[in-house]
Amino acid sequence: MSSRRKPVGVGRWKSTALLLALGTMVAGAALVGPGSGVGQASSHREAPLIASDPQVDNTDLYAFASPDKSDTVTLVANWYPFQEPNGGPNFYPFATDAHYDINIDSQGTGKPDLTYRWTFRNEDRRGDKTFLYNNGVVNNLTDKTLLFRQHYCLQEIRAGKKPVTLVKDGIAAPSNVGKASMPNYGRLRSQATRKLPGGGRTVASQAADPFFLDLRVFDLLYGGNLSETGHNTLNGYNVNTLAIQLPKSALAYRGNARRNPVIGVWSSTERRTMRLSPGKQTATGPYVQVSRLGNPLVNEAVVPAGLKNAFNALPPSQDHNQPKVVAKVLDPELPKLIQAIYGIPAPKTPRRDLQEIFLTGIAKAAGGPLAVDLNSQLLNKDINPKRFVPAEELRLNMSTPVTAKPDRLGVLNGDFQGFPNGRRMGDDVVDIAIQALEGATPGHLVQALAAGDGVNGPGRPYTGSFPYIALPFTGSVNQAG
Repeated sequence: MSSRRKPVGVGRWKSTALLLALGTMVAGAALVGPGSGVGQASSHREAPLIASDPQVDNTDLYAFASPDKSDTVTLVANWYPFQEPNGGPNFYPFATDAHYDINIDSQGTGKPDLTYRWTFRNEDRRGDKTFLYNNGVVNNLTDKTLLFRQHYCLQEIRAGKKPVTLVKDGIAAPSNVGKASMPNYGRLRSQATRKLPGGGRTVASQAADPFFLDLRVFDLLYGGNLSETGHNTLNGYNVNTLAIQLPKSALAYRGNARRNPVIGVWSSTERRTMRLSPGKQTATGPYVQVSRLGNPLVNEAVVPAGLKNAFNALPPSQDHNQPKVVAKVLDPELPKLIQAIYGIPAPKTPRRDLQEIFLTGIAKAAGGPLAVDLNSQLLNKDINPKRFVPAEELRLNMSTPVTAKPDRLGVLNGDFQGFPNGRRMGDDVVDIAIQALEGATPGHLVQALAAGDGVNGPGRPYTGSFPYIALPFTGSVNQAG
């Protein structure tokens, strides 16, 4: 466990005003938006174009100090939502014409100082002999019975320097066909985990979707009377995961995590245009960004429908130049909806607190109303503040001590390590939002809403060691839970 030293300004985080502001931001992201059923969740199928291209659809992003190795940070990015486990015979490969990226901005410019990029290629030995993914039991990644496997190259790309190849020919853990085919999937994932130069680790694997909530929130806030709760809509579905664990010094500006502890993180996907001909498709032309994800739920539930595709294509450095998007942050839809349904008065606008949380990080130097130092790159001592621009990123203060016993309600129960200071696997953003919006303060929950949405964790619990994600489901979704 890391040092018990508190991050700057953590005592002031206990004010009711900040809790309400945080709760309003999270709920504004979590509850507003059209749609129902599995079509809307975190950043699953959140924009019209990416909904038809699931292989490259970013779903969730997590960034946290590793609980069992607190001198490192773990970054987990998921793609390819709503994978029904029995969806053979081709299952769910990563795209081979795409760049899967995790980006780090350590200076606050909205531009990546560092990118970790995975690219994939297929080894397909089925040919015209069989339709099967595997023609026998698979105990090892190298078994001949595994007829389809994916290899990847992992590069570290630093601004102004030549890319460095960290993994030249890694093998991804395959889609989990089932217990008869893959009796020990944990062994396959362990074999797929690679050590990196300098002490890091990485793995590409299928996983049980770690995001959790009752999506009936979109039925006018749980049926208009909180009667529609208690069902984890994502239980039973899988995603594709890229996870990487790195020393804090590898991510910090100038390699100094003590002087420059704050990073901004987002995942993104670039893809080439596909040229189609009978029975064949060929990637052509330059790579184009088609998806991005920083804070959970932003594009899905804050950005207006007509701007979602454009937002996916933008770099964070251009976010502050989008007046229609900024307007939705300053005057969000959700508080008005809650007021109309439940009679809770909407906070006054413009919401400068939300602008600080979404676009600048929380710091006194950001000039927002929260007036605390938590997770803005403006806290880094060696950056040039004149280059700082507001940008939508998931910001993590790597100096925040690891919580010995994480609380799913975070700040409401006195746990200051969770979202929006990075994001841990167990952060229950929906329940935090409902409580904070109803006036809850630390240790004093609104008892009428204490059960929240009735979903307090993922369908399969996350683990205590890298890569922390649960093994993928194998049963049909309509039998899960």
